[in-house]
Amino acid sequence: MNILILGSGGREYTLAWKIGESEKCNKLFVAPGNAGTAQIAHNVALNPGDFAAIGKFVLDENIDLVVVGPEDPLVNGIRDYFEADPELKDIAMVGPGQAGAQLEGSKDFSKSFMEKHGIPTAKSKTFTADNINEGLSYLDTCNTPIVLKADGLAAGKGVIISESRDEAKTALKSMLVDKQFGEASSKVLIEEFLKGIELSVFVLSDGTDYVLLPEAKDYKRIGEGDTGLNTGGMGAVSPVSFANTDFINKVKSKVIEPTIEGLKKESIDYKGFIFIGLMNVGGEPYVIEYNVRMGDPETQVVFPRIESDVAELLYAAAIGNLKNISLQISDLVATTVVLVAGGYPEAYEKGNVIHGLADVTDALVIHAGTKQKDYKFVTNGGRVLAITGQGETLEEALEKSYYGAKCISWDDMYYRKDIGKDILALQVNQLK
Repeated sequence: MNILILGSGGREYTLAWKIGESEKCNKLFVAPGNAGTAQIAHNVALNPGDFAAIGKFVLDENIDLVVVGPEDPLVNGIRDYFEADPELKDIAMVGPGQAGAQLEGSKDFSKSFMEKHGIPTAKSKTFTADNINEGLSYLDTCNTPIVLKADGLAAGKGVIISESRDEAKTALKSMLVDKQFGEASSKVLIEEFLKGIELSVFVLSDGTDYVLLPEAKDYKRIGEGDTGLNTGGMGAVSPVSFANTDFINKVKSKVIEPTIEGLKKESIDYKGFIFIGLMNVGGEPYVIEYNVRMGDPETQVVFPRIESDVAELLYAAAIGNLKNISLQISDLVATTVVLVAGGYPEAYEKGNVIHGLADVTDALVIHAGTKQKDYKFVTNGGRVLAITGQGETLEEALEKSYYGAKCISWDDMYYRKDIGKDILALQVNQLK
């Protein structure tokens, strides 16, 4: 098969690395890719939002499978564009159409979907600038902390957790009136705060059947101890020790199966990933949010644990044939530590020369915000690299990730030193 991956981050690098291992993969392209994907595939200077240019490339290069990495092209209807074109409609694609992509594109839609199909989630109400006074009054009835979520896409940063009602009122005004997150916050959900331990599960659906991929836990805040601003993700671990068989069975029966059945009932032919952000509240799963693609940096720990042929797996999902796929998962633990440019997630420099890449020999170096300049790798984004280690234990995997991180440097590099430490502490407590 000739395969095209859309996107340019660490998720897309990991997908390219794993797909490239398959004997079924003939030519592999990444659009637009990064300096790392250029080493393992063919980078193509295409914008994932330029559907006409992508369609032309797919036809010119006889592409058999398109794997959509980021959410924007899905929410904006790349599948619908392909299906409406007689020459493109039969191209296999991993990623839902616009109707299914609303699960991520609109928090209001996803909440209504969960309520309609009996999927456990936090109580919430939605407000706009037109009824902001009702929203402010509603906040007086809420217990603290209070969660405020922008309805639309906000690059993983449209969630504010307020410790007081006054703080929540200020945040609501900032989101609705001052358009803190642009059009994404033209509607805002005020949501009950769920106290528990967060994790993510990942499902690959072919519209009828599904396979459950390894679960993961990521670390969103910039600061150690989960402090500071939200980011796209500073690290991840898989598997998650508190997600035992009993809990995962509850996730299947109470969340995944009602989600798949709900999509069918609404006549949404969903072929792609469903990333379900969950809170484990006293052993019960509650859905925080849906995403309609793989997570970043979760992909960097989920896909290294998949032993099956990933090209075959993705193609089966795209053509509705998952029932004939048996998924093999490694027992090894995977951890990833994200190395970021100083100042991220706010202003940061680009163009700093990266040193020490060749010194990492016992972990996978995953490129995200990188480019090549004069035969050197330089920083080209906020999240620059991720270092994925694998081992028999969480300690062993983390040791490999952190040793790899210490080998690499550039001016003003930063990474969290506490990825996985909360899971290690839980494991110690469970042994007591």
